[in-house]
Amino acid sequence: MPTIKDVARKADVSVGTVSRVLAKNDTVKQPLKLRVQAAMDELGYKPNLAARALRTNSIDVIGLVVPDITNPFFAQLAKDIEKEAASRSHSVMLANSDDDLETEKIQITALLDRSVRGVIVVATSDSNHPYEADVPIVSLDRRLGDHALVSTNHFDGSGQIADHLHQLGHRRIAYIAGPDTMDVARRRREGFVTRIKTLSTPDDPIELTIHAGQFDYDSGEEVCREILAETADGGDRPTAIAAASDQQAIGVLRAARDLKLDVPGDLSVTGFDDISLAALVVPRLTTIRQPTAALARTVIDRIFEPAKAGGDEEISGDLVMRESTASL
Repeated sequence: MPTIKDVARKADVSVGTVSRVLAKNDTVKQPLKLRVQAAMDELGYKPNLAARALRTNSIDVIGLVVPDITNPFFAQLAKDIEKEAASRSHSVMLANSDDDLETEKIQITALLDRSVRGVIVVATSDSNHPYEADVPIVSLDRRLGDHALVSTNHFDGSGQIADHLHQLGHRRIAYIAGPDTMDVARRRREGFVTRIKTLSTPDDPIELTIHAGQFDYDSGEEVCREILAETADGGDRPTAIAAASDQQAIGVLRAARDLKLDVPGDLSVTGFDDISLAALVVPRLTTIRQPTAALARTVIDRIFEPAKAGGDEEISGDLVMRESTASL
């Protein structure tokens, strides 16, 4: 197996120069970098990451902890983070917390013990456990303790949904919220309710009902059935249901289909996230697209340039209008 000395001999440079190339040190001029890289390629040299970690106290890996990788939104977010990390010649070590605080603590501690470049955490429900580390720790989507948060502007996104339904003429609206233990769910609910209150006037009132739910398909279906059962005569049935997540909204579509309601003819439905399934269900779902690529780019920037990072940062999502909503 070729060694770093073999590479140096092949490229006719010092071992120190090879080390600086491996460390991506900007002091090495481009012609030398290319010569060293050509020597490594010809010899089939692979750097010893463990040895390098001992020398530099870090490896070219970024830790990422998510609550549930089977959630389509977190899967897309992880993919974009991997892509952004790869553009910086880093890989991502992924861990699931199963939305459990104790598991989250174990995963974060394990990543820090492996001398990663930094750790990105989509926290469990309102995680407040403090972490001290020599590398950056950044909250993503959900806040981790007092670590700076990079997220979509959930308040504004829900307001866009409220505006959309109002413009279509809907005045009896049901909102299915996410779990109240999550700040993300609270911000989405607050954004929707606040905007509806602004749009509702004595001359043109909006009837809004709020229903508690979880961020999953089954919850959306179950809550939708409850809403429609309460208005079985049809007279007071909402003309639109706004769900706090796409998974909930897809559950609503399933319930509406089973109850022989046409979407959007009898009932308009909206979601939030724009997971891949949102464009595949029938009818295709109107929703807020979370800017996962921009979120990934911003959070990776925070890992590589922590000194330049400020406090929290919110990025606006975009309303994606599809076939699940229509005017009255």
